[in-house]
Amino acid sequence: MTASEQQRPEIVVGLVATPPDQPARVATRLSAELASGLTERVSADVRWTIREGWGKVAPRRDGGVEALLDDVARRRADDEWDVAICLTDLPLHAERVPLVAQTSARRRAAVVSLPALGLHQLRAARLAVPDLVSRLLSDAPDQRVPPAGSAPAETARQVPAVHRMIGEADAGERRYVASGLIGRVRLLAGMVRANRPGRALLGLSKLLVGAFGTAAFALTTDTIWQMGDALGGLRLTVIMLLGLGALVAWLIVAHDLWEKPTRETPAELARLFNLGTILTLTLATAVSYVVLLVGTVLVGALLIDTSVLEQTLQQSVGLSDYLTLAWITSSLATVGGAIGSGLENEETVRAAAYGYHPQPDGWQDEKAGRVHSGS
Repeated sequence: MTASEQQRPEIVVGLVATPPDQPARVATRLSAELASGLTERVSADVRWTIREGWGKVAPRRDGGVEALLDDVARRRADDEWDVAICLTDLPLHAERVPLVAQTSARRRAAVVSLPALGLHQLRAARLAVPDLVSRLLSDAPDQRVPPAGSAPAETARQVPAVHRMIGEADAGERRYVASGLIGRVRLLAGMVRANRPGRALLGLSKLLVGAFGTAAFALTTDTIWQMGDALGGLRLTVIMLLGLGALVAWLIVAHDLWEKPTRETPAELARLFNLGTILTLTLATAVSYVVLLVGTVLVGALLIDTSVLEQTLQQSVGLSDYLTLAWITSSLATVGGAIGSGLENEETVRAAAYGYHPQPDGWQDEKAGRVHSGS
């Protein structure tokens, strides 16, 4: 560090991720570039130091954003940070619409709900966090930085997920909320993104293997061939949807993924958790079904000669007949996949539950060590 840098006043910004799963991943990538972003967008006359911290694995749910702000404020005071920003995957609400962020000058802390940012959470956090830091320091007020150059409403418009700002601006308590309909759609998409459906998909590998085994056996029976030829597209669609729905329901029931309302988890939050779980599993099983369908088409084309299929169906056959055969076989095989899902690793399957947060390997709190500084 040069002598001129040492002479600049230092401002320490703490990034708290709670729980240490998807929020910690965003915090890690954001912290590496936040110092330069604050230098560019807030003030180049101070030395920005960014510290990372991981919050509790299961953050308090009953108190909502106020409880999170209190927890973050205590962490800020204990670690002697100037301001603290909490990144959480909890879906938060204010005035019955999704809450994107809330700042508290009294606590010198802010909370950002990552699901409310939608699918592109890191990109949106890059836009939001420097402005939230600037707003906290201006509302505090902190003489080391100039007052925020933009009004809170203008700051809100820089983040696509934010629809408007509400709250007591004079007291430094500001809430940035999303719109009603579009905000809720973005929130659900963000919850699925935070839940990492790719992890659920990889975790259902044994289910896919069991389904392939069932499909291979079904392809050897001419009764399935005749059923596929007799059923129309509507009935095949209904069978497919019923099979996928039954599989999702089986996964939830067999692995106890349903979140029940408790004193710590209000009914509204439990409903959102369950909806996030259902959407994540639906996406994972739908992708698995497509993989199964493609594989069944290829296996059917290799195993079943056209002449044999024509003799059984007593008509000429083409690609559409093989697709129909694979369609009904894959739908029925999902039942066999459900049986195979009972052999999945419990921890892997439970990771698909939105309210379940396993402790990731390798995460360390900033006290153990990572510090990012910028000039």
